[in-house]
Amino acid sequence: MDKNQIIGIILIVAIFIGFAWYSMPTEEEQRAIAKKRDSLVLVQKQNHERDSLAKIHHDEKLKEEAEIVTQDTTISDSTINAALQSKYGVFGIAAKGEDKIYTIRNKNITVKITSRGGYMYSAELNKFQTYDSLPLFLFDSADNRLSMNLFVGNKKVTTGDMYFQATTEKLDYIAENGSAVLALRMKASNGGYLEYKYTLEPDSYLLKYDISFVKLDNVIATNRTDFDVSWKTRALRHEKGADWENKNTTIYYKLYKDDTDYLTETTDDKKENIPTKVKWIAYKNQFFSQVLIPNTYTERNFVAYEKDQAQTKYLKTFSSSFSIPYGHKPSETFGFNFYLGPNEHKGLKNISFSEGDDLELEALIPMGWGIFGWVNKFAIVPLFNFLSSFGLGYGLIILLLTIIIKGVLFPLTYKSYKSSAKMRVLKPQIEALNKKHEKSDAMKRQQATQKLYKSAGVNPMGGCLPMLLQMPILIAMFRFFPTSIELRQQSFLWAEDLSTYDSIWDFPGDFSIWMYGDHVSLFTLLMAVGILISTKLNGNNQMDMGGGGKNNPLAGVNMKMMMYLMPVMMIFWFNNYSAGLSYYYFLSNLITIGQTLLIRRMIDEDELLASIEKNKKKNPKVKKTKFQARLEEMQKMQKQQQNQKNKKSSKKR
Repeated sequence: MDKNQIIGIILIVAIFIGFAWYSMPTEEEQRAIAKKRDSLVLVQKQNHERDSLAKIHHDEKLKEEAEIVTQDTTISDSTINAALQSKYGVFGIAAKGEDKIYTIRNKNITVKITSRGGYMYSAELNKFQTYDSLPLFLFDSADNRLSMNLFVGNKKVTTGDMYFQATTEKLDYIAENGSAVLALRMKASNGGYLEYKYTLEPDSYLLKYDISFVKLDNVIATNRTDFDVSWKTRALRHEKGADWENKNTTIYYKLYKDDTDYLTETTDDKKENIPTKVKWIAYKNQFFSQVLIPNTYTERNFVAYEKDQAQTKYLKTFSSSFSIPYGHKPSETFGFNFYLGPNEHKGLKNISFSEGDDLELEALIPMGWGIFGWVNKFAIVPLFNFLSSFGLGYGLIILLLTIIIKGVLFPLTYKSYKSSAKMRVLKPQIEALNKKHEKSDAMKRQQATQKLYKSAGVNPMGGCLPMLLQMPILIAMFRFFPTSIELRQQSFLWAEDLSTYDSIWDFPGDFSIWMYGDHVSLFTLLMAVGILISTKLNGNNQMDMGGGGKNNPLAGVNMKMMMYLMPVMMIFWFNNYSAGLSYYYFLSNLITIGQTLLIRRMIDEDELLASIEKNKKKNPKVKKTKFQARLEEMQKMQKQQQNQKNKKSSKKR
């Protein structure tokens, strides 16, 4: 490729960057879009509140109808109370009550709590929206239920069915200049009570949750040294790519003073008994989580999920159960915290409740295992955050990230290409050796070839090792982009959301292609074209090195097949993945093509061959390395063993 073609590629990249910059909306356009979006959100919130009130009124109507039936059957209140006391013991008075919804909120979250059961009725993240601009709820109405089983004598009382009364008359609690505190009590006839106290600080995603037993030490069955808790939630869909979101939605948990673990995301259902103590349990969506964190730990833990096959509104149904030790004290409090918020690495990492307590909540963001996770944590994430601090668009940030990474790796790329070039110029000499030792055994041919490489100062693996060192970064990026909430709902060019797939055409109706999807992703197509061109350039280099020939006549054919098969496979794999990931791989291949063409101009193969010949004359007798000597010794032993086998077989004949 000549100088004009290289200039042409540079101009195309410059036009691409310029168009990206030019297409960014102005401040006025951004304000107009924000105003329109806020109006839409306000209407949707009003509709949601109306629907919630309608549900409450419907429940009240059912309750009134039940009361009418009771009146018709002429059952007196005293008879009902006696029946409830017989069924629930001292908690019989809490079996009746008024259905109310309490709200506790700050700038970040709005949590509604029901008087019946005292648990969270819904949790909304105020600063986020779903892919279709609706208010974002972690759970809503009957989607969530947290309940305890208490044993009063031989009677089982389930708190989720009992009524709690607030200690104040307010329904709305706002954390602005200080804490907002909502206390709900399930009263007992002996003057004792079970209290749930919710405390919310301003600008926090943590909702403190305290459970207190007051004057119940002689009420709870004396043979019970713990109480059981069950927690169930239906995970709501938030993102455009429901299938991909579901593959990143599961239950995580941290073993007490040990590592974190999770349930495999991709099955239809999964359950697990955890024999050890647990520090926290998380119901995790792709970008948001609700995490229950006790001050101490939980025991006898069980976690499970079941996939929702429709994936229209819900993704999975989560359930868990555990026990908390109970000491039968006159007054006893058990502290918990609920994290209700986004999966942001920095925010999760900073959450702790005691000195030296590392909750490792950042494990909710899967960065990859082993070296891939290290690359993300210590290189990619810090670099990405640094570039984000300049307030640039995320399309440009990914471009700069790619340029920096490819720049750092350029010495390896250059070394790999130069090693391939050395092998290529030695190809005629290698073919001559193969012809000379054509009638010899494979060992002699291999030894002669190794001697040639050594005298020429060529390492046959020199072209492979630098490329292998780049693989951890490529694989780390595969985990980084789909889990980066910073890219969520960030648009770039035709992609409306870099965290999910881009689409230039959706198939009509319900038509879908197996493993491909129901749309066409342009970034994926561009990535495939980039891979094809890059593979063709480098593939030609490999074939010119002598990979085919008489010894392996199919090698060239196999290389060409892989050259065309790989881009096609990538189209199927990446069509439903993050547009940011496909965009990064496209840029990476584009820069690789440019670097390859540049290095070709830098390396003169005639001069390289002359340098090799000069090196051979300087080192006519090359000292063997330990590895080479060991390899030759192994080859000799193999030859001796083969000769012995041949002698034995000839004697048998």
